[in-house]
Amino acid sequence: MSLNIRRVVTGHDANGKPVVLIDDRGEHSASWRPQMEQQQLWTTTDLPVALQEDGEDKGARQVGTTIDGGSIFKVVEFGPGVAPRIHRTDSIDYGVVLSGEIDMDLGDDTVVHLTAGDVLVQRATIHNWINRGTEPCRMAFVLISALGDTAVG
Repeated sequence: MSLNIRRVVTGHDANGKPVVLIDDRGEHSASWRPQMEQQQLWTTTDLPVALQEDGEDKGARQVGTTIDGGSIFKVVEFGPGVAPRIHRTDSIDYGVVLSGEIDMDLGDDTVVHLTAGDVLVQRATIHNWINRGTEPCRMAFVLISALGDTAVG
């Protein structure tokens, strides 16, 4: 597996003119478990987001699953037989299946099968991603910090 997503980040020059600040491919890729790779595209540490230019590549930040008071934008590829990782994010997560198919296991025999084009709004639920197919599943995620008790609806 090898994510090689092109990332274009815009901003403004000293005169306020719109410019491309970053145009790269395949940066900030990592794997947290066998048969899984992610490419972190951008992060924020504030909501609402401050748009001032500071020259920092916000995709290069070292983060966990969520950023308290911020957001993460990433693409994840789950290969066939991806190692299990039951987890919960303390965020509202928007996910889009870009290609392939995958099962989202919520425990207690609750499994949702997702295919290319499906959209997920995940509200801090415990889950595991399982690829039972023969092809990788690629998903885009935006994780936004959330308030409230994640144990109740």
